[in-house]
Amino acid sequence: MTTASPLKTAPELGPAPLPTAPRKGRARLRLGAGQQLRGGPFTYAALIVVGLGSVFPLYWTLVAASHDQQRVLDSPPPLVPGGRLWGNLQAAWDQAHLGKAIVNSVIVAGCITAATLFFCTLAGYAFAKMRFRGRGVLMTAVIATLTVPPQLSVVPLFMMMSDIGWGGKLESVIFPTLVGAFGVFFMRQYLLEALPYELIEAAKVDGASNIRIVWNIVLPVARPAMMVLGMLTFVQAWNDFFWPFLALNQEDPTIQVALGQLSASYTPDQSIVMAGALISTLPLLLVFVVFGKQIVGGIMAGAVKG
Repeated sequence: MTTASPLKTAPELGPAPLPTAPRKGRARLRLGAGQQLRGGPFTYAALIVVGLGSVFPLYWTLVAASHDQQRVLDSPPPLVPGGRLWGNLQAAWDQAHLGKAIVNSVIVAGCITAATLFFCTLAGYAFAKMRFRGRGVLMTAVIATLTVPPQLSVVPLFMMMSDIGWGGKLESVIFPTLVGAFGVFFMRQYLLEALPYELIEAAKVDGASNIRIVWNIVLPVARPAMMVLGMLTFVQAWNDFFWPFLALNQEDPTIQVALGQLSASYTPDQSIVMAGALISTLPLLLVFVVFGKQIVGGIMAGAVKG
């Protein structure tokens, strides 16, 4: 007769360990999807200082444009707007013919921006995704043009515009800057990461032509970078003074050349000059207000990979 073996009992388990709270330092580093880092008081203070420093030049322009010259030159200078803003704006508008100058600047900056976006996007796509002989050498030559000072090309460019018959016309300012080396390099670097080869190969297998690939694939992918490049190009063309001052007549200027005429006298009225500068800044502020969301989105799309 066999004896039954005693049942084996499970070992006694001690009390379950209590979950330990994560350390604050590690908890801040391990952020899940959708969570954001929280800034401390120093961060907000630094942002306030930077924001005030960025807005103060525009505010001082408004203050100086709303006083007379004697009050602007006083010590200490005024810090609150005065009551002569409308009169100074009207005087600057009439003395420098700013209406015509603004129209000319819109035409020049708009044409340069549109052409830069079109040609630089095509060139950037070609250098980034198309395989052809001499691609690296050509790209190196394009980048090398950034090292050439623009002042060296003023004399031959002025002679060329005169020979063509564009001296003193807006064409002399528009056509030499239709394509920029920076724009080509910028679009190439963006499309290298944002546009996969597989997408282009799939479109070719489906029978899409190069024009259709550019229109339906390249341009939608490159839209964020195009918004950033377009904003930079428009601001640069709007603020350009050196070449338009040499190429255009005083009777048909851009906005920056017209502002130069306000301060060209022996004793310029600083309040009227500031009023003209305020008028020239308003179109740029309007562009930022209208396209600000797209511009920020383009910058963030270029900053985040994957």
